[in-house]
Amino acid sequence: MKTIRFVMLLSSAMLAITLLSGCASMGVGSRPLSELTQNYANNESQFLAVDDLVIHYRDEGLKNGPVLVLLHGVASSLHTWDGWVEQLGDRYRIIRIDLPAHGLTGPDPELDRYEINYMVDKLDKFLNRLNIDEMYLAGNSLGGYISWNYALHRPDRVKKLVLIDSAGYPQDMPFIMSFTATPVIGEISTLVFPRFMLASNLEEAYGDDDKVSDELVKRYHDLTLRPGNREGLVAVFRTMAEQSENPNLADRVKELQPPVLLMWGEEDLWVPLEIMEKFREDLPSAQVVTYEGVGHMPMEELPVQSARDASGFLLQ
Repeated sequence: MKTIRFVMLLSSAMLAITLLSGCASMGVGSRPLSELTQNYANNESQFLAVDDLVIHYRDEGLKNGPVLVLLHGVASSLHTWDGWVEQLGDRYRIIRIDLPAHGLTGPDPELDRYEINYMVDKLDKFLNRLNIDEMYLAGNSLGGYISWNYALHRPDRVKKLVLIDSAGYPQDMPFIMSFTATPVIGEISTLVFPRFMLASNLEEAYGDDDKVSDELVKRYHDLTLRPGNREGLVAVFRTMAEQSENPNLADRVKELQPPVLLMWGEEDLWVPLEIMEKFREDLPSAQVVTYEGVGHMPMEELPVQSARDASGFLLQ
């Protein structure tokens, strides 16, 4: 009964704020895909149909260099890797994508859950279309979870693996994700997704919230308002909530064959250092780098240092 009362109060509060604040900052309605594409695609952006999904990706850097594939985290986009592309583009052919239900790719209209097998299959088909035979693979958060599962699926293709604050073990979900995954709240958030709420969560994800600029918040918020993305993100959150309670979630981590680098922000509140230690226990030969004062996304907070550390591992 208390939960129902809380939901009703929250719904009323959100509606009142919407009426007082206007629609744009409250995330009411969607932003036209054409407008978002104009603002957040560039000359390197390409779109590739994989089954019923049209994937936004960029293929950049040294065209004949070793291939480095980058997978972003939950509720993010390929833009999270801008700093790495700037730092590493002269040494690698860098391929980064907007994952399903994220960025300009958007949701799969047939899904209400985004299970790991689906994510791995879409990545595999995408790489097949690009004729990628072998690569280095790096992923952050949800992207890390997809990355290590993909390395299990295609050990012949992944030469080395970089896991950055990666999901993979049972844990408590970040509040915003578990909250949004709940019935009713999830449905409300598909209609109203305030910018101030997103800004608050970015500040929680960063170790230094002074680095959370208005431009950064606007980009994250705008791409969340791509048609279908809010419904897709609720489905992603609900999938992750179910997976996070699976006691067998990480059973196959020990089977990983490629060399692994674990990179972690020491102030990560979403996937804390305790999870990194579990990876290290299961992968005793893995190399480890941690960053003092940094949160869940070292490649955004500390792009130069994190890119240098990743490249040093890849070139060994």
